Amino acid sequence: MRPPTPIRNIGIIAHIDAGKTTTTEEILFLTGKEHRLGRVDDGTATMDWMEEEQRRGITITSAATTTYWKDCRINIIDTPGHVDFTAEVERSLRVLDGAIGVFCGVGGVEAQSETVWRQAGKYRVPRIALVNKLDRIGSSFYHVLEGMKRKLGARPVPLNIPLGSESAFHAVIDLISMRVTVFHEDPLDTKVGEQDIPPEMLTEAAKWRENLVAAAAEHSDSLMEKYLSGSEMSPDEIRAGLRTGTIAGRITPVLGGAALRGIGIQPLLDAVCHYLPAPEDLPPIQGIEPHTKKSALRKLSASEHVCALAFKTATDRHGELTYLRIYSGEVRSGDQLQNPRVNKSERLGHLFLLHANERVQVQKAVAGEIVGTVGLRFTVTGDTLCEKKCPILLEQMEFPEPVVSLSIEPKLSSDNDKLQQVLEKLAKDDPTFQTRIDAETGEIIVSGMGELHLEVLRNRMRDEFNLGVNVGEPRVAYKETIGASSDAEFTFSQKLGEKNHFGRVSVRVEPNPGHVHMQLENLLSKDAIPRQFVGAIEDALRSSAATGSLAGFPLVHLRVVVLSAVAHPADSTEMAFAAAASGALRKALEAATGIILEPIMKLEVTVPGEYLGDVLNDLNRRRAEIESMDLEETRRVIRGSVPIAAMFGYASSLRSLTQGRGAFSLEPLTYRPVPEETARRMTV
Repeated sequence: MRPPTPIRNIGIIAHIDAGKTTTTEEILFLTGKEHRLGRVDDGTATMDWMEEEQRRGITITSAATTTYWKDCRINIIDTPGHVDFTAEVERSLRVLDGAIGVFCGVGGVEAQSETVWRQAGKYRVPRIALVNKLDRIGSSFYHVLEGMKRKLGARPVPLNIPLGSESAFHAVIDLISMRVTVFHEDPLDTKVGEQDIPPEMLTEAAKWRENLVAAAAEHSDSLMEKYLSGSEMSPDEIRAGLRTGTIAGRITPVLGGAALRGIGIQPLLDAVCHYLPAPEDLPPIQGIEPHTKKSALRKLSASEHVCALAFKTATDRHGELTYLRIYSGEVRSGDQLQNPRVNKSERLGHLFLLHANERVQVQKAVAGEIVGTVGLRFTVTGDTLCEKKCPILLEQMEFPEPVVSLSIEPKLSSDNDKLQQVLEKLAKDDPTFQTRIDAETGEIIVSGMGELHLEVLRNRMRDEFNLGVNVGEPRVAYKETIGASSDAEFTFSQKLGEKNHFGRVSVRVEPNPGHVHMQLENLLSKDAIPRQFVGAIEDALRSSAATGSLAGFPLVHLRVVVLSAVAHPADSTEMAFAAAASGALRKALEAATGIILEPIMKLEVTVPGEYLGDVLNDLNRRRAEIESMDLEETRRVIRGSVPIAAMFGYASSLRSLTQGRGAFSLEPLTYRPVPEETARRMTV
C-alpha cells in the first residue's frame, strides 16, 4: 500500500506590497496548479479573486488552495498584508503548521511584517523567509537579515545568497550544494540550471555555508560531534539539523528571490518540503473537556475521535462556506458533529478542497487536512466541532476591538430588512466587524478596523448583495470602563395588567484591565432562586453592559458579579428579574468612576530625511507620542503611538508634506482615557 502524501499546511504572511500574492501565483504556476501566470497589477491574480481585491490590487480576504510539489501536498493560505484585515491573518495562523514570511528587499522588515511575525509567534508557527524583490534598486539581502535580527528577534539562517545585486540579480548560490542555481529570464520557463560558483564569490559563500552548518549542528548531538571534529556532513544531515531547529522555532531559514521574474521560487518550494513541519511533526492539539474543564488531547490520527476547528466563515456566490482544520479523526459529508460552545448538533454538508473561490468536492477529510463545508447553522469562527460521545473544546481565538465607526442606512427604505440580513452575514464572516443601534438616535452604527475596512464592506454590500447604502462620516469607536468598584441593589415590583411582577438583584462591578470583554461571575447558590430566573439575570446583564452610563459607548475591562437575588413565591417572573438586573447594573455603574476610552494606534512613518521636521511638527499637533527615530538607508523611520481620532485624513496630509514620498501604517495598540475637555463635551 502506498504511504499517504506528506502534507504541509502553510501560510504566506508579510507587509502589504512585499509580494505575497505574486509569490503564491508563481508557486501555483510552477506546481502546475495554474497554466497561466496571474498578476496583481493587472487584476488577474488567482488568489485575489474578489472584485474589490482586483480593483485595489491588494489582498483583502485570506484565500486557500491546494497544490503539489515533488512528493508533498501543500495547502496554502495567502493572507492580507494591510492592518485593517489583520483578523484574516490571525485566524489563518491559528490553524497553520508553518509559514513563509515574505520581506521586501528594499523596504526590509516593515511595520506589518512585525505584526504578522508576532502573530505567528503567538501560535508557535515555524517559519521560513523569502527576501523578495532583490532585483529592485536599493534592495539588500543582508540589510533584511539584520532587520530580522534587530526587529523580530529572529535568528535568520540563509540557505542561499544572491548572485548579482539590484538589476543584475539573476541567480542564487545554494549553500548546501555549493552550486549556483540559475533561472531563465523568461518567467514562463520553469527549468533551473546549475553552475559553478564564480571565483570572486567563493570566500563569501564559504563564510555563509559555515554559518549554515553550525546552525544545523546545534540541534543534534551527533551532528555537533561531526562539526567539532571537522568531519563533513552530508546534505541530508544538514537538512535534518536545520529542520529540527526550524520546527523548534530556534532558527529561520532564509532564501533570496524576485517572484515577479520567477527567481528563487523552486528553492523556496524545496525549503517548504524540507524544513516546515508536517502535521504529525507537531504535538497533539490541546483543549478542555467542556463539562469537567479538564485538559483534553487529540493526536493526529484518522483513528482518533474527531476534532476540527472552524477557523473562518465566508459568504460568496455559492452561499456560506465554513473552513475547517481537521486535527484528529476522519469526517465525511453527512456526519453529525457536536458544537460544544452552543451545545448543538451540526450536520456536515458537502466537503470541498479549496482553490481561491473554486471548490472541488471530496467525500472525506482526515486529520491534517484543511477543507471547506456547507450547511452549518450555529458554528462561527473559532468554534470546535467534535463527536458528542467524546467532546473537546479548543481555545477560542481573540480579535482586536474595532476602532472606527460610521452610521449606515439603506438608500431605499424598503431595504431595511435586507440591510439587517446583510450586516448579520458580514458580522458572522468577520469577527472585527460589529453593528449596534444608537440608543439616542436609532441609527445603525457599524464599526471596523479602519476606514479602508469599512469602505470595502460597503462596496461588498453594493457589488455582492445588490444593496445601496448611505454612510456617515467615519468616527472613533470610543469605549467606556470604570475606575472603581461599586455594589448596587435594585428591586422591580410592578403590576402589569392582571399580573404582579417581582424580582430583586444585587450586583458588584469591578475594573478588569486584563480582559477587553465583560466577564460575568455568578455567586448565587443553587437554591437561591428558581433556575429559569438565573438565565434571565445573566442575559440582561450582558445586554445592558453593551452601553456605558457616561455616553452610551460599549463597556470594556469590566467584571460584573451577581451577589444575591430574591424571589417572591407567586409574583416573580423572568421579565422582573431581567429588569431588576439591568437596574442594579445601571446603579452600580453610575456609582463607579466612569471613564471614556479612546483607541490608541501603534504608528510607523517612513519619510525621506529632508521632510522629517515638518512631519514631526504635524504629528505633535496630532497628540502623537514619539518613541524612536531610526535612520535606515536614506529614510527616517518614526515609531510611536497616536490616538486614531487625530489621524483621519492623515494619508493626504503626509502626501502633501512629503511630495508623495512618505508612507505610514497604523495598528491597534491599546485604549487610554480621552482628554478631560473631550470627556466633558461627550457627557454634556
